Amino acid sequence: MKRVMAAALAVFTAAGLLAGSAFAAQENARVKEIENTLMKQIGEMPKTGGGEKLGALVISLTNPYWVGMKDAYITAAEQYGVNIEVMSAPTEGDKQSQLETLNAMALKDYKAIVLSPIEPYNLLPGIIQCNKNGIPVINLGPGINVDSLKEMGGQLDGRLTVDFAQQGELAASDMVKRIGTGKVAIIQGIPGAAQSEGRTAGAKKVFESTKGVELVSVQPANWDSTAAYNAASDIIQAHGDLKGIFCCNDVMALAASRALTDAGLKDKVLLYGVDGTEEAKTAIKEGRMDGTITYPSSAYAKAAVIMLLKLAQGMDMSQTVYCPLDVINTENVAQFDGYM
Repeated sequence: MKRVMAAALAVFTAAGLLAGSAFAAQENARVKEIENTLMKQIGEMPKTGGGEKLGALVISLTNPYWVGMKDAYITAAEQYGVNIEVMSAPTEGDKQSQLETLNAMALKDYKAIVLSPIEPYNLLPGIIQCNKNGIPVINLGPGINVDSLKEMGGQLDGRLTVDFAQQGELAASDMVKRIGTGKVAIIQGIPGAAQSEGRTAGAKKVFESTKGVELVSVQPANWDSTAAYNAASDIIQAHGDLKGIFCCNDVMALAASRALTDAGLKDKVLLYGVDGTEEAKTAIKEGRMDGTITYPSSAYAKAAVIMLLKLAQGMDMSQTVYCPLDVINTENVAQFDGYM
């Protein structure tokens, strides 16, 4: 059901419904469309304006994507008349600190919590503590290992995500259309992290099934810009005729862009990321990146706050909710001004 649902959600590229600069001029019509798609999946709406206290745990504010999500959570909470506190780990790899933060949140008087784990297992004990204290929990984005959670006696109350494999497929497909044939590489995030594994699997599926395209390297860089720069440098040194690199997020793609520029190869190698950060969109406009996969944080956060409110008011939210995806590339990047 999950893959079917995700595949059924609309995906737009430059050749889709958006034409010229009309998207930006229509006051974020696409963002509103995605918001409506999410709300239809959520179903019955809760009462708003009650001032409920909600909690959100993101991965790390060292990543611009999660900074954007923090801002989006706060904006959504203000719109719906509730309060939300947004917490995070110090870095994207600090699994223990993220767990300690959740354990502390479990002792507060939140009516519900939305969380995004660094990897599938690190927050399991904290979720169980939330369960014991009667605080409903929603998993947003990177997935919790639900089987392990159940074995430990815990449960999630809701799930809001995107199809990570589809993100990789979309990026790889757009790249392949442009390069035709040649050697490509993938730079991953943290091994085992759901978003990294899914995006890698999706991209590999496309690369390995496309005649004339050869996947020559898959390197982990742990969501770290320095590690991504080094990985990209190693890959292009080993494969001077490389045609494309897919990075599992925009932070790493921007670092890979610097490596390509330093090697004098940026005009010869296509570069894609994931997240659609403002930095990535600027890089695409300037020719330092060629594409990214995105979805609007504002709609994502609104859906999360509504789901939290439903749980806080005793309503069911067991159905997984999927956010549609968009492809940004050099042909359509101007259409995504104001898309956030």
